[in-house]
Amino acid sequence: MKVVKQMVPLLAAIIILLLLFRIWVPSFLTPENMLNLTQQISVNSILALGMTLVILVGGIDLSVGAMVALVGTTTVYCLTALSGDTQDPFMLLTAILAGLGVASLFGIFHGIAAAKTAMPPFIITLASMLIARGCALRFNSGLPMPINDEQTWFLAIGNGRLFDVVPYPVVIMLSLFLLMALLLHRTRFGQHVYALGGNREAALYTGIPIVRVEITVYLLCSLMAGVAGMIHTSQLYSAEPGSGEMFELTAIAAVVVGGTSFTGGRGTMFGTMLGAVIIGILDKGLNQAGVHYSLQYIVKGAVILVAVYLDVRRNR
Repeated sequence: MKVVKQMVPLLAAIIILLLLFRIWVPSFLTPENMLNLTQQISVNSILALGMTLVILVGGIDLSVGAMVALVGTTTVYCLTALSGDTQDPFMLLTAILAGLGVASLFGIFHGIAAAKTAMPPFIITLASMLIARGCALRFNSGLPMPINDEQTWFLAIGNGRLFDVVPYPVVIMLSLFLLMALLLHRTRFGQHVYALGGNREAALYTGIPIVRVEITVYLLCSLMAGVAGMIHTSQLYSAEPGSGEMFELTAIAAVVVGGTSFTGGRGTMFGTMLGAVIIGILDKGLNQAGVHYSLQYIVKGAVILVAVYLDVRRNR
């Protein structure tokens, strides 16, 4: 019941925004436009799911935007080197595993460094952001790497539709949401995440495996960034070494707007999804209304400030 009460303001905000943009942009609420909206928010939503876990334990991951670029370039590079112009399902799987493997290495490093050293996660992941971005720029001398038209299976990840109706990115997003929601809200691991974020010292004394939990949290966050990177790369029809800039901030915005506390220990995957929807509606609505991009940044910044202020008031 408490979770439902927390979701009511978010649902009300979504309804108000939809009605507002319906008045402002008459074609905003058309079925096709709504499908496009869900497809556009899929990347940020997936990033936000992983970011929720990290923030719940009192951490942060600033590297997810750079991870989107690095996983995309790694996957396309392997796909081109292994398959060339042909379409081979085994080579496609190998390329995808290579991209996710790179993301996993970063995630495990983040978890070990956060759990075993005194370095703040902000600094750890800031350094990783620069390293990942530099590695992405090493591919093809920093130039875009186009995906061959013959690679229809990989291109379908970001552009195909299930039954020619529901975009595949939406199917992937909803599947990952269900998986992460079950993991956080219905398993002992989820209980450990909340306990670690609520009181780290108490969690240590109660025997919670802090190192294992923290490594798992950062690993899952990086894997979510890897999946988002493949979807984004597929949508662009090329691997862009400079892509993913500011994605980490948009993901953090979705998590905070969704009610997850920056101090850790409080938040839900349901709230994060609604927060991502709110950010997505703002982005698409302001774009279709012809609002200058500079004002869009101002609006999103104001939304984040209000969300954090409300969180501070709740804590008090």
